[in-house]
Amino acid sequence: MNHETTTLISLKEAMKRVDNKLQALDTQFKELDITKDNLTLRFEHHSKTLASQAAQDEIWTAALALGFTSMELNILYSYVIEVLICLHTRMLQKLPDLVRSLPTLASVLRRKAKNKHVRIVWESVLEEYGLRERDVTALCTFFVVHGNKGEHYAANVRRMYIKDVSFMITNMVKNQALQDGLLRAVQIIEKGKAAKTPENSRAPLKELMPPVKD
Repeated sequence: MNHETTTLISLKEAMKRVDNKLQALDTQFKELDITKDNLTLRFEHHSKTLASQAAQDEIWTAALALGFTSMELNILYSYVIEVLICLHTRMLQKLPDLVRSLPTLASVLRRKAKNKHVRIVWESVLEEYGLRERDVTALCTFFVVHGNKGEHYAANVRRMYIKDVSFMITNMVKNQALQDGLLRAVQIIEKGKAAKTPENSRAPLKELMPPVKD
């Protein structure tokens, strides 16, 4: 074997080793990309969770700090409770087979997080009433904070005390999510889309949502 042949063989072996190293590096980079993507997804999910929690905390703080009189709070409570009852009633109408297992709105909210069919129906109900999840969160937060002492006022009584509830909400409620939710509740009720609250429903109203947050 002459010198040129030996050199050529050595060169081919060297190139093969380089190719192997490049393939190994390529594999490592792909693994790093996958790891990076996974970390990015986790970070984004964690960031969204933190942002959602922060927004929820702001709604709680805003609901607790509302500067309304007892009468004004009762009027707002009346709109809120009628909308929540309406949502629960509509869910039961669409899911008659689950009436016994969904006795309260709280049970609906728990079930839709685990059951795809319930979640799809819930989303369709929200769409019917022009509500978003954050609106429901705001209304439920208001109910939990003020529901313990809340008193339901009939529509004629509400109109007698306050002529423009929307104006009152816009001027007094500074948290945007809470303001939007309350305004939407008023709009739904004033348009007659929510069922009237029966006189004998006063006690069950307390069971619509879970206990007050600590």
